[in-house]
This record gives sequence, structure tokens and C-alpha cells, in this order.
Amino acid sequence: MSKESFSFEIGSFKCVAVSDGTFTYAPPTFPPPATLLFTNAQKGLLEQVLREHGLQLKQWVEWVSPYICVVIDTGKHKVLVDTGAGHLGPDTGHLLPNLQAEDIAPTDIDTVILTHGHPDHIGGNVDREGKLAFPDARYVMWKSEWDFWNSELKEMQVDEHVKETLRNVARHNLPPIRDQIRLVDHETEIVPGIFAVAAPGHTPGHMALSVSSGDECLLCIADAVLHPIHVEQSSWHAVVDVFPKQVEKTRRKLFNRAVEEKALVLAFHFPFPGLGRLIQKKEQYQWQPI
Repeated sequence: MSKESFSFEIGSFKCVAVSDGTFTYAPPTFPPPATLLFTNAQKGLLEQVLREHGLQLKQWVEWVSPYICVVIDTGKHKVLVDTGAGHLGPDTGHLLPNLQAEDIAPTDIDTVILTHGHPDHIGGNVDREGKLAFPDARYVMWKSEWDFWNSELKEMQVDEHVKETLRNVARHNLPPIRDQIRLVDHETEIVPGIFAVAAPGHTPGHMALSVSSGDECLLCIADAVLHPIHVEQSSWHAVVDVFPKQVEKTRRKLFNRAVEEKALVLAFHFPFPGLGRLIQKKEQYQWQPI
């Protein structure tokens, strides 16, 4: 399997999971991975769960995360979900060349859906000169998310340097799309077959997507979960989750929906191509990659 793109179908919709590259989270810029991802986990249980996933707490010193966007061709619309990180890191910014390798030009994209305003999801909105990477697209974002990133980010309890970085990326990548953005404030159909799903917690206006064609369904859960362990331990939250209690409620809602609809699930940060299904066992869920 290529780690740059992966083609699949949802009913009559032709979809491609496309890598924007990877980013390494490690000290001193970030906390150790277990602290970054599972900041409220009890140490004994954390060590046990990590061992079950082939990880040792003290030896796990960096987390190399994939960044996975997806293109959905409905036949009438070509929709891109998130634009990646742009030039955030040395191994990011691969979205455009990987799209071109799939014969998808930037001008082919007529709709760009931004699940939330973190740098790895909006960093590819514009190029280094500030020009739109997808000039013919209409952009879609949750209204409370747009408002949050155009505020002073007072709710965000992170290091001031990290907050400043997040703010700078947002203020570089969001204003250029102002004239082409549609802000939604309720669950609605964005284009036929693709629905906005409220999924707050990670950020105030974090959005998931439900994609339906025929009797098949894809649930794009973006950053509602950052690591497969979050599927099993839905109460464990990350340092960057703005509203942790809301994160858990959102996860339960999305997990239940995925099981009920027998949906294929796409998670932005999971091992490429980020696709799998959720299996429910009593009160717990498990991630089953494709």
C-alpha cells in the first residue's frame, strides 16, 4: 500500500485518502507523547494499555503522526476535507504534489471543508505568498470555530508560545478565504451526500462529516480521536483538547453512530490511510484498521 494515497469507494462516490506527510511531536517543543495524548490517564493503567499496544512509557519519546486529508468525488462535486499543514514542518506540505499524482488539480476542487482551525488542518489553505491553494473552491467551517480562531483564544489552556503559534497560523490561513467561506451553525448537508456533524470538544467548533452514497457510509471524525488508544479509552484526553469533558461526549456520540451505521471511519492522525471500523464490545470500543 502506498503511504501517499489510497483510493476507495463509498457507494458511487470515488474517494482518495491523501497524505500531507507526517509531523514528529517530541520534547522540548511538545510534552512526551503519553502526556501530550493521554494527559489525564492514571499511570498504572496507562502503562498497561501502552504495553498492550507495543509501547513502553519511558521509551516512547516521540510520536510521528500522519496527516491524512481526503478527496470525495460525488460525480457533481470534488470535495477536499482539510488542507494539511502546509510548511509547518520538514515532512509536511505534501498534499498538492500527492493530489497531482492522482491527477487532481487544485482548480478541480470546488469545495474545501475545514474540520477545525488547527495548523495541520488549515495550513495548506494558502501558499507561501498567501495565495489560495484552491482558488475556485468554496470553503466550509463551523461558525463557532471561525469565531474562536479570530478571537484571543482565552479558553485554550496551553503554553503561551504554543498558543502564539496557533494564533499566527490561523491569522495567516483564515483571512484569505473570508470571501469564499460558508459558515454553518447546525448539522446540515454541505453538498448532496456530505453532511456536517457537530463534534465539539477538541476545539469549540470541531466538525465531523458523514458521507453517504447508496447503502454505504463514511464517517470522517477528524481529531475527535488522535490515537487508536482513544477509541478504547474514550475518557483520556489530550493536552490540546480545549474542552475535555465535551470530547468524551462527542466520542461516544460518534462511536455509537459509526457502529449503528456500520460506517467506514477515517481518522486524520491514525496510521495511513487512517481508515477502519469501530467494533463494540460491551461498554468499550476497539479500532479495526482496514
